[in-house]
Amino acid sequence: MRLSELVGLNTSDYKQERDFDTGEPVHTLRVTGKGSKERVIYLNGACTAALQAYMGERAKLIEKNKSLTHEKAMFLSKQFKRISARRVQQVVEDALKKAGLDGMGFSVHKLRHTAATLMFQNGVDVRVLKEVLGHENLGTTQIYTHVANKQVKEAMEKNPLGGIKKETSE
Repeated sequence: MRLSELVGLNTSDYKQERDFDTGEPVHTLRVTGKGSKERVIYLNGACTAALQAYMGERAKLIEKNKSLTHEKAMFLSKQFKRISARRVQQVVEDALKKAGLDGMGFSVHKLRHTAATLMFQNGVDVRVLKEVLGHENLGTTQIYTHVANKQVKEAMEKNPLGGIKKETSE
């Protein structure tokens, strides 16, 4: 999701429902994207576990500090207000630094781009990826196919058999 979508999340945007066909639990977030357009993001197991753990801790903090807030924002600052976009950027920067990846040009947006590229490279159809990313036009999403095409070209150029030439008989 976009940074603005993340900081705009409210606790009411998180839903746990049952899949109509299988009866399995399905966890979703309703996000409001560009142009105030809403879309639903389906969460995988890792995201669901992390979000549920966070929501448990959030509930404990709210319980201890009832007089401070009735904030509906999902992610809160230390002042129990909606977390700012800048604070999210700082959290990501701190995590990158701890991982030894600071100073390499990574950003919140590049993490979104990387996730999308990895999904595409692992078989997610570009039309599905368009919906996941909340893009209006397929052309915006097709940048991820260009990244993959470039990697295919580079892989072919690295093929050790690529320099072998057919012998000519003279």
